[in-house]
Amino acid sequence: MSTPLLIAALFVFGTIIGSFLNVCIVRLPKNTSIVFPASHCPSCGCSIRFYDNIPLLSYILLAGRCRSCKAPISLRYFIVELLMGVLSAVLFVHFGFSLVFVLCFVFTAALVVITFIDLQHQIIPDRISLPGIPLCFLCSFALPWNSWLDSLLGMLIGGGVLYVFALGYYLLTKKEGMGGGDIKMLAMIGAFLGWKGALASLMLAAVAGSLVGIVLIALKGKNFKYAVPFGPFLALGALCALLYGESLIGWYLSIGAR
Repeated sequence: MSTPLLIAALFVFGTIIGSFLNVCIVRLPKNTSIVFPASHCPSCGCSIRFYDNIPLLSYILLAGRCRSCKAPISLRYFIVELLMGVLSAVLFVHFGFSLVFVLCFVFTAALVVITFIDLQHQIIPDRISLPGIPLCFLCSFALPWNSWLDSLLGMLIGGGVLYVFALGYYLLTKKEGMGGGDIKMLAMIGAFLGWKGALASLMLAAVAGSLVGIVLIALKGKNFKYAVPFGPFLALGALCALLYGESLIGWYLSIGAR
């Protein structure tokens, strides 16, 4: 199979996985099974027919509405499917068809689920982050950029830095400024990307979060106490560190050396 056809096939595969991730996004916060029952309309409970469950295409043909009750279907379903299709293709172009690609794809899928759950519910499910930490550590034995020691340090430093920030904020204000979910998530990221990747992810997340916070204040009049989920920014930072981490670190060190 030629490279363009393989990229197209992996894009389609990514959209299929994205369809499953939508199920996870809906059900994990409810602590219900992600397998049973079968997909159904959240409004009328009608089972979704197989031809209405084709990623991207079905949403377009149904104009974003349930075939049975005509209730609107969240645009999130389409966005997650499209996002996973694009990310699947990007990861293949970056890593080639290899074990590293497979591991990075699974890691990225976990980040996508965390992002959309945190955006909607402002929680990061332990069912992803807690098993994700040891699993990402095991991945270090197959990842070219990460030794088991780098992974262990990434886990400890990633989670430890956020824990110190959260503890310091609480001691100063007597209020919780960061949830435990963010700490466990960065520990998982550090286990996969190593300590340099963990710090790069945190720095990128802090910059992105600050920019979005400033925009919200300017456009909507939110004050500095307005809660913005940090998980999506950590996920974005981790994805950037995964794809461009060494380049970003080299660029940052070159600035410091001037």
